[in-house]
Amino acid sequence: MSSRLPFLARVIAIDGPAGTGKSTTAREVARRLGWRYVDSGAFYRVAALLALRLALDLADEADRARLRQALERAAIEQEIVGGTPRIRLGGEDVSVEIRTPAVTSIVSRVADDPALREIVNAGLRVQVGEGTAVIDGRDIGTVVFPDAFLKVFLDASLEERARRRVAEAEPARAADPVALASYAQSLAERDRRDRERSVAPLRAAEDALHIDTSGLDFDSQVARVVRAAQDRIGRT
Repeated sequence: MSSRLPFLARVIAIDGPAGTGKSTTAREVARRLGWRYVDSGAFYRVAALLALRLALDLADEADRARLRQALERAAIEQEIVGGTPRIRLGGEDVSVEIRTPAVTSIVSRVADDPALREIVNAGLRVQVGEGTAVIDGRDIGTVVFPDAFLKVFLDASLEERARRRVAEAEPARAADPVALASYAQSLAERDRRDRERSVAPLRAAEDALHIDTSGLDFDSQVARVVRAAQDRIGRT
């Protein structure tokens, strides 16, 4: 992953906590505008996958350094195939593997490394290059692309986010109060870690467009972002 910082043409940065529909919204906004979609979280998941494959101990600084070196050498490619994001590591499709519970369980710890985050940020900037892109994450508008063309912060109630996560991961338990409580607890803990971390904490950029998706259907939240982007394009 090169550290070159290319000229930025236009970026729509979509940030927010887990379960607010960032990724699906960003993909559809990109499709409607004809822009590229870049999944920032995939980079951290690839890093977590590398840590597992190399059997690295994240509590050991020497192993942390090995992980950073491995990530810098990694060839990571993203593309949309049939409407589905595909992630390749050195030509190998790891789209499914980076979503496994094993990767998910350590990705937050991997992302806590400030030096590794810099490597990821540089890789995201290279992915965009001189083109146009829609990128979702937790610090895209505040750290990675602070001069983004449009910044959006999606949010929703904890209960609604838990409901969405259960419906997505375990549809048969969508109305199960035990499952909903478990997912809500997990999301609340993730929120706490993201907001309290010392480097690039989750927060809305001062000039971000805030959208509460709790009572919005998918098409409505996508339409609000697309409309805001088109309005801004019309003024440039």
